[in-house]
Amino acid sequence: MLLRAVLILLILGYFVPAVYAHPIPFSYLDLRLNQGKLEGTLTAHIEDLAHDLNVSTPASLLDEKFAESKREAIRELVKSRLLLAADGQAVDVELSRIEPLRDRQALSIELRMEMFTGPDSKPGALRIQCALFPYDPQHQTFLNVYEEGTLVHQEIFTEDHQMFVYRTGGSQSRMSVIKEFIPAGIYHIFTGPDHVLFIIGLLLMGGSLVRLLSIVTAFTIAHSITLSLAALGIINPSPRVIEPAIALSIIYVGIDNLMVGKTGRDVRAWIAFFFGFVHGFGFAGVLREFGLPREALGWSLFAFNFGVEIGQACIVVVAAFLLAAIRKRSEAVSRRVVIAGSVCVSLAGTYWFIQRVFF
Repeated sequence: MLLRAVLILLILGYFVPAVYAHPIPFSYLDLRLNQGKLEGTLTAHIEDLAHDLNVSTPASLLDEKFAESKREAIRELVKSRLLLAADGQAVDVELSRIEPLRDRQALSIELRMEMFTGPDSKPGALRIQCALFPYDPQHQTFLNVYEEGTLVHQEIFTEDHQMFVYRTGGSQSRMSVIKEFIPAGIYHIFTGPDHVLFIIGLLLMGGSLVRLLSIVTAFTIAHSITLSLAALGIINPSPRVIEPAIALSIIYVGIDNLMVGKTGRDVRAWIAFFFGFVHGFGFAGVLREFGLPREALGWSLFAFNFGVEIGQACIVVVAAFLLAAIRKRSEAVSRRVVIAGSVCVSLAGTYWFIQRVFF
């Protein structure tokens, strides 16, 4: 028993220092907005800085002269991993002072930030993208935003949450919301292959202008309802349910296209309406990441949804035009395109379903 106890103590003595060598996987960022000027303080642990600056002895960063000798390297590290924009315009981040904090085993880095705004003018939106120490997936950066000396917002940046938009409520707030959320909606629909494939799957069978408009309108109404409900926090189903359900909607569209020739029933508008509710929850998941501004909540919802509709309209026009051109040229080729396209749609949906459920 004594020998076993000694062995346990020896093992603990070996491993515990390794576990606690980096006890604080956190950094702290204070941003101060004062009379149109933006300043900041970044407090970073010497272990993190030493790792990314290739400094073999982290404690050496607590020496003022040595820390100052690393000013340029620290400057480049901060400028590449802390990106700010005021009303869409990039904010230039520069270092003004470096101060070792021996009691916290950290460096305090004073930041000077140049905003391209008029004197004493307040930006409507401040976008902050922060990924300071990606080598450590557990690292977190705690953000404090101050306006005129008052703490107005706190945020935590993690590996899965690296971007945040703070809105000051200034006179430009409404326009900045519109300018931000319309492109975000467009970007999301074009970079969401599952949404794009669902829409294309609905259009493969073609049809009259009235028929196509009814399909697109049904989808728009449905996803607008659930987008609003989820963004407002009224209904928030888990992504673990929604993402596989979106994949199932794609499978269903492909199979329905293949079955229409046998049944003769065209129920695409109903399919678009029913599954539009599901896709709306998917859109809302992206919208929530932006941080909805309370003072312009309606405008942000409207702008994002409007952006989605713009992107959706572009997809519909291009796909409908190409499919109509093929159909006009050859009905036989058109039928083959419908069959092949529907099979591909179903296979893609099946792949996403398996991936989202089991992986």
